[in-house]
Amino acid sequence: MASGSDRNPIIIGGLPSQVPDFDPEETQEWLDSLDAAVDERGRERARYLMLRLIERAREKRVAVPEMRSTDYVNTIATKDEPFFPGNEEIERKILNATRWNAAVMVSRAQRPGIGVGGHIATFGSSASLYDVGFNHFFRGKDGGDGGDQVYFQGHASPGIYARAFLLDRLTERHLDAFRQEKSKAPYGLSSYPHPRMMPDFWEFPTVSMGLGPISAIYQARMNRYMHARGIADTSKSHVWAFLGDGEMDEPESLGQLSIAAREGLDNLTFVVNCNLQRLDGPVRGNGKIIQELESVFRGAGWNVIKLVWDRSWDPLLAQDRDGVLVNKLNTTPDGQFQTYATETGGYIRENFFGSDHRLRAMVENMTDDQLLHLGRGGHDHRKVYAAFKAAKEHQGQPTVILAQTIKGWMLGPSFEGRNATHQMKKLTVSDLKHFRDRLHLPIPDSELESGLPPYYHPGRDSEEIQYMHDRRRELGGYVPTRVVRAKPLAQPDDKTYAAVRKGSGQQQVATTMAFVRLLKDLMRDKEIGKRFVLIAPDEYRTFGMDAMFPSAKIYNPLGQTYESVDRDLLLSYKESPTGQMLHDGITEAGCTASLIAAGSAYATHGEPLIPVYVFYSMFGFQRTGDQFWQMADQMSRGFVLGATAGRTTLTGEGTQHADGHSQLLASTNPGCVAYDPAYGYEIAHIVKDGLRRMYGEGAEDVFYYLTVYNEPIQQPAEPEDVDVEGILRGIHLLRRGEAGTVPAQIMASGVAVPWALEAQRILADEWGVKADVWSATSWNELRRDAVEAEEHNLLHPEEEQRVPYVTRKLSGAEGPFVAVSDWMRSVPDQIARWVPGTYQSLGGDGFGFADTRGAARRFFHVDAQSIVLAVLTELAKEGKVDRGSLKQAIDRYQLLDVSAADPGSAGGDA
Repeated sequence: MASGSDRNPIIIGGLPSQVPDFDPEETQEWLDSLDAAVDERGRERARYLMLRLIERAREKRVAVPEMRSTDYVNTIATKDEPFFPGNEEIERKILNATRWNAAVMVSRAQRPGIGVGGHIATFGSSASLYDVGFNHFFRGKDGGDGGDQVYFQGHASPGIYARAFLLDRLTERHLDAFRQEKSKAPYGLSSYPHPRMMPDFWEFPTVSMGLGPISAIYQARMNRYMHARGIADTSKSHVWAFLGDGEMDEPESLGQLSIAAREGLDNLTFVVNCNLQRLDGPVRGNGKIIQELESVFRGAGWNVIKLVWDRSWDPLLAQDRDGVLVNKLNTTPDGQFQTYATETGGYIRENFFGSDHRLRAMVENMTDDQLLHLGRGGHDHRKVYAAFKAAKEHQGQPTVILAQTIKGWMLGPSFEGRNATHQMKKLTVSDLKHFRDRLHLPIPDSELESGLPPYYHPGRDSEEIQYMHDRRRELGGYVPTRVVRAKPLAQPDDKTYAAVRKGSGQQQVATTMAFVRLLKDLMRDKEIGKRFVLIAPDEYRTFGMDAMFPSAKIYNPLGQTYESVDRDLLLSYKESPTGQMLHDGITEAGCTASLIAAGSAYATHGEPLIPVYVFYSMFGFQRTGDQFWQMADQMSRGFVLGATAGRTTLTGEGTQHADGHSQLLASTNPGCVAYDPAYGYEIAHIVKDGLRRMYGEGAEDVFYYLTVYNEPIQQPAEPEDVDVEGILRGIHLLRRGEAGTVPAQIMASGVAVPWALEAQRILADEWGVKADVWSATSWNELRRDAVEAEEHNLLHPEEEQRVPYVTRKLSGAEGPFVAVSDWMRSVPDQIARWVPGTYQSLGGDGFGFADTRGAARRFFHVDAQSIVLAVLTELAKEGKVDRGSLKQAIDRYQLLDVSAADPGSAGGDA
């Protein structure tokens, strides 16, 4: 591993501006030498000499300016290419069989009556890149460690399946069940890399564009974090991310390049398949995407390897003494190169080489067919191997390989380089014959002309298959493979939860702080304390977690090389190479990527980590919801805290900070167990159950989302007869009504529970209504249970019919039901149909705004007095109170006047 100074230079490049010249005579000699080279040998020769000097200066670690981009040729010179250790002829045969089976699998999936689609062209372009990786680089898990982590490009999945078929990991029955996961179970293959659907095969979901790159960066960082903290030896693990050039348009793809460079993640390699096409057409028709990406990655501090041309160009470039060929390559836009990929050799001779007599002379002894087969570097095994090897051996920086390919390569003229190739899924008989001939496969015409095209397997004892098995044995097992070696964690005893369960006495404490207090106690546990990974987007102080800085420390592989401005304070900012807290900066996307990497460590490296990601609740499921879906797909586990939650609780911050809907968004994620607790003791039981479910015996592939608030309240002690089952399943009786004669029920969650209790008092004192108050800790879990009960009853009418938990729990409760929360009404409305009585909900529908908490709650009609009105309204509908009392209540409490509301407690800001 490179040293800190090597990994993280303060100055990456640059020219001296105010540095005096201590030896002007020597300086003039150098300048004269350059002038002479220009005058005697020409500008091209002088340019070459300058580039070689810059190269040598970098080798000697002399700070010289970085070039934004280099010539449109391979970074690795032919003379510098390493020996290729494989058998290229056998590997070509393997790749041909893989190409065929991948294409046939997708084509057969389009058979009549199925028509489930698939993609052929992406793997066509990237097949050689994967083949070299499988044969020579990707480490498996058989050695007992995590091996390498490979992020496969989603649309290339048919090729990965096709290779697994040759290795007898999959059968023809599996291939014919591509994209038929339920109807052909247990043989169904997922469309893309989906670990949840194929938990023994895929490790990382990647097809949601842009999430693969950012996830790979944070996986490489998590590997270093785990190693630094002594949790797992990840020193041999390398992260490979296979990406598309069109995918680089996504902000997540490039947005976090700097952290990889800043932390010197030389355990990370991006392989960008530059086939120059998006889904509909060119990536940069009038430009050059490889040059553009080179500038971006170089500027971010990455090592860049361009893999542009195959070996057939080497003799031509060797002749290019005056640079005319390189200039032509530099100035030809991508759109034109795509045209060359679909045209004849004669067209290439006339339009590419014909513009200059020196170019024409270079190819005068080449046939049109030879010109047609001047290839791109991403299809040349030897060139690919050289690039991969250089990337793996490079120290101090992450590496990106920009590999030029042709989309749909080898699939024939109907596919190769065509704008529509991404949507083309079926091969005609003519296409199949052309494809077979190009791959030199022994498949007779008769098998292509009738019925479905056959798969091809050279035989288990064939030279090719034995070679494949030998290579995988040498590299430590088959890839991709997902295994779970982690053992259940010992659970903390009840003493750990005691402080939070006893309440706050006379002190007022927000639920955010109650959770932080519990977290501190959990981190002291000798068994699991070190496994907690704290994550926050530059908001630890907001959430009261700065007290952990001196003890847990902030992870930084360079340590703290400066004197902190607050070093004399008790709560000083402390960074350490072994720090436990991940301070990812102002990036929810980066934090969520850290969360996913940490939460899946139990499978990736066989060592469970317990991530705790705390963020502004508005900026979680709304801003990074796609990543939470990715988290569920990857079966990551951990705790997600939507702090400063609620539509009216953080009102000082205004519209874009007022979260009244993340619980609803969370309900759409099947892997998310979401709670909205009101009190610390509820949090204690929820967290305890979460640790059991995610890290105990029979661990489940879920993650927990808790919304907590920044409004201080008096935390009650846990009742002696606390209903733990009710807390965990979603609802428990908090306080029975003790006065009044007319029964009613109030259900509340989170910060709304104190309003409900105040409404209970007012109803009893002023209206003679005896209302029970229920704490609905999880509207989502109640609905999930009810839906499952209904589905069972639908499909099993002959069995005893299940009754949803919420229905059973509320059975016998008299009166109408009024539900209230600091969420939009859709959140409590999830359970309306299963509540045994008339039901009304209150909530914060509409945009949030900046004002006092009291004014906001009066505006949305969720405060205690509004709850009173809602209960009276429902009772009036049932004829249990006089309807005239409704107008009395409105006037008495001035419910139409927002300014009349009690402002409530201060603290509307962060």
